[in-house]
Amino acid sequence: YLLGYFSLDQIKSPQWFLPSLMLTLIRPTMFPVLRNEDLKEMLESNKESLKLEAMKRVVGLIAKGKNASELFPAVVKNVASKNIEDPNQFIRASALRVLSSIRVPIIVPIMMLAIKEAAADLSPYVRKTSAHAIQKLFSLDPDQKEQLIEVIEKLLKDKSTLVAGSVVMAFEEVCPDRIDLIHKNYRKLCNLLVDVEEWGQVVIISMLTRYARTQFTSPWKEGAVFDENNEKTFYDSDSEEKKGQIEAKPYIMDPDHRLLLRNTKPLLQSRNTAVVMSVAQLYWHLAPKHEVSIVTKSLVRLLRSHREVQYIVLQNIATMSIQRKGMFEPFMKSFYVRSTDATHIKTLKLEILTNLANEANISTILREFQTYVKSQDKAFAAATIQAIGRCATNISEVTDTCLNGLVLLLSNRDETVVAESVVVIKKLLQTQPTQHSEIIKHMAKLFDNITVPMARASILWLMGEYCERVPKIAPDVLRKMAKTFTIEEDIVKLQTVNLAAKLYLTNSKQTKLLTQYILNLGKYDQNYDIRDRTRFIRQLIVPSEKNGALNKYARRILLAPKPAPVLESAFKDRDRYQLGTLSHSLNIKATGYQELSDWPAVAPDQSVRNVEVIEPVRNLPSSHTSSYLLACLF
Repeated sequence: YLLGYFSLDQIKSPQWFLPSLMLTLIRPTMFPVLRNEDLKEMLESNKESLKLEAMKRVVGLIAKGKNASELFPAVVKNVASKNIEDPNQFIRASALRVLSSIRVPIIVPIMMLAIKEAAADLSPYVRKTSAHAIQKLFSLDPDQKEQLIEVIEKLLKDKSTLVAGSVVMAFEEVCPDRIDLIHKNYRKLCNLLVDVEEWGQVVIISMLTRYARTQFTSPWKEGAVFDENNEKTFYDSDSEEKKGQIEAKPYIMDPDHRLLLRNTKPLLQSRNTAVVMSVAQLYWHLAPKHEVSIVTKSLVRLLRSHREVQYIVLQNIATMSIQRKGMFEPFMKSFYVRSTDATHIKTLKLEILTNLANEANISTILREFQTYVKSQDKAFAAATIQAIGRCATNISEVTDTCLNGLVLLLSNRDETVVAESVVVIKKLLQTQPTQHSEIIKHMAKLFDNITVPMARASILWLMGEYCERVPKIAPDVLRKMAKTFTIEEDIVKLQTVNLAAKLYLTNSKQTKLLTQYILNLGKYDQNYDIRDRTRFIRQLIVPSEKNGALNKYARRILLAPKPAPVLESAFKDRDRYQLGTLSHSLNIKATGYQELSDWPAVAPDQSVRNVEVIEPVRNLPSSHTSSYLLACLF
């Protein structure tokens, strides 16, 4: 038994062994094991010595692997209450930051009390930290929303620039729909905006953009006459006898609307790219159309930044350039592609150049595109060919020039360039098929040398669609496909079946046997789409007793005129998302995205933003408030 406590050498030393033995035997009575209830009472005691002893015992319990979770609130109260009252503002803020980072629901009441006290702290740094803690508490316990809104409302009245950005972020997280909380603080936020920290500026501008879309009328009305000096100006009707006629009034911008635009304009010179982008999107969504161009130079300046910044800025410029080409046309050279640009940057610049193309600058842009087609970056070269096709579609004066240039590319050694050229030529030929029979013949001659499945399928589609214009070439192409049908890709096989069906209807004497042969091959193909298409085509074009009624409509079904495809920008529909947001960048609605509301037909009452200019007297709590509240809680 003794060897469990002492070594053999210790037992052999009587002068040491006897006192140690007595101490071991009486230890259980001198230091009794305390229950959790006893430790909790010690932690809640007013004596520091008892609290310290209890904390030591709690650490001992945890070291032995015993469950001490019941004592967690009492331990947190002792640690937090002392540090939150520390004279040093940084210690008080750090204590609140640590407390709000503990993700345990049981301490929510303590956290709430600490946030409320910190919101009234003398130090703006502590008040800023309390605004950050609001978001953490809300994510931990959303049921505390109403109490947190009260704290947010109090902090929104704070005049410190250090607090403004953080409390607006808390507002956006907890209660973004409570626009009424912003009314009285709108002008103050506008005036503080220039002095707020950069990331606070981004948050405030985003919030004020949403606010303005709900409180002001649209400055984009057609025929709007801007008269900001005289708010009572209006056009009288020519005849006062026409009582039912509505008087045409000029557009008068709300002074608060103008205040927002005026106070955000200096931020276009900010060194922070996010701030510049935020102001740009604000002007895009709120400013009169003739004022939006103010942001152009600032956005172009951002193109000298890192490629990550370039990517986001170019995405937004691509969206803007679709609706307002004139904004960026003077800076067209800024979007010329550099050899050091990454592929995704090159593609976006190419998109913007295509959007900016018009009759005046198309020759310059096409010369630039000729260089891009020779790029070693195959993906970029393919995108350039698509851009040429868009230019040819949008500007009729250069359609023939672009088409001839694309035909020359069919002799290129690069299969990717040839394949993309074939696909684009196919789309262009659909707009003017009667004028370009020679191009179709030229593509048929190159068919054997083209190996990319999409390009081969496009040529087969052209042969079938315009088979009556190349009556000698189309059957020969079908003959070649019959030989290689079994080794072709699925997309090529489908177009081969379509070509066979169309030639059967227009030139059955030459192609009847070929068509039956290809249909028999497709009937037993491994791909079920090809098998189904083959059975459908056979029943449609080959007359029989069962399908006599369907056979009458075969020509109307297969040879019906098709509408020409519309070559549009990939950014055409992105304007449905707010510029500068993650949703706009991804082109999908991201979690947490808040849509901009439509302009109200009639502006709400602007008097809700009026505030009496009276310096408020702040009654600050004493330094013992925290200890008293925490003691009452427990």
